[in-house]
Amino acid sequence: MSAAPVVMLLGPTASGKSALALALAERFPIEIVSVDSALVYREMDIGTAKPSPDERRRVAHHLIDLIDPRDAYSAAAFVADAQQAIADIERRGRLPLLVGGTMLYAHAFIHGLAPLPSADAQLRARLDALAAAEGWPALHRRLQQLDPPTAARLQPNDAQRIQRALEVHELTGTPLSQLLRSQQLPRRPVVKISLEPSNRAALHDRIARRFAQMLQSGLVAEVRRLRARGDLDLQMPSMRCVGYRQTWEYLDGQFGFEELIERGVAATRQLAKRQLTWLRSDPHRHVVDCLSASALQAVSDIIGRTAR
Repeated sequence: MSAAPVVMLLGPTASGKSALALALAERFPIEIVSVDSALVYREMDIGTAKPSPDERRRVAHHLIDLIDPRDAYSAAAFVADAQQAIADIERRGRLPLLVGGTMLYAHAFIHGLAPLPSADAQLRARLDALAAAEGWPALHRRLQQLDPPTAARLQPNDAQRIQRALEVHELTGTPLSQLLRSQQLPRRPVVKISLEPSNRAALHDRIARRFAQMLQSGLVAEVRRLRARGDLDLQMPSMRCVGYRQTWEYLDGQFGFEELIERGVAATRQLAKRQLTWLRSDPHRHVVDCLSASALQAVSDIIGRTAR
């Protein structure tokens, strides 16, 4: 791969990354490479805020609609696919712009991949059974004993990440935090632009309005169609995506529509908080206020300096 820097536009959910990227494409010969673990799934359009067909005709998007919701996609697959997409874009004489909010993917691309073991279906089933009996907070407490640094950055109900950390420890005998410190060197310099709100309440308002718009656009019907396939369940990464899990549980009759709204907004806020925590851990990022009227110009200036 070329040694020239690649630009990565990151931010929490509802920070306006997609709209800003489309506006940037009117100023630069950009093709967008998605850094989003939900956009890889076909048939999941509304709840992922997937770019519309018209937007994808206007600007080329990559790493969208790659796999079926019943299949799994990993950070390693993302890095390989992103590197290939970037090479193809640059071969056409255009600029790749990596855009998204899946910080695990961003971290893997920037810092390389740790030598982590593949998923173990039997072990995961056993951990799921333990969680059903004891609750995920109990497994989080177990993780605190085995791997305090990893437990410290996870919420007690973050089932997917707690399960993975415990799985890695049992399979390797080594804490996940220690394995992550032994990563490969980065292959490519990255200019990381971080869209961050100067007013957290304003971002929360955006999140609430966006979730309401998803419901109005047919999120419940979309999840109902996915359920009707008969081959999906809540243990799959696709159905654990924010918004989909809550809507699935609503269709199960676990709570009413008003509580669906509350739970969907709360889960999205928690996701945004985790994303911002990760972004703010990097002192070398270029911070742009996503609420500012000058955000487009600020990002354009950074890309202009990088592309020279």
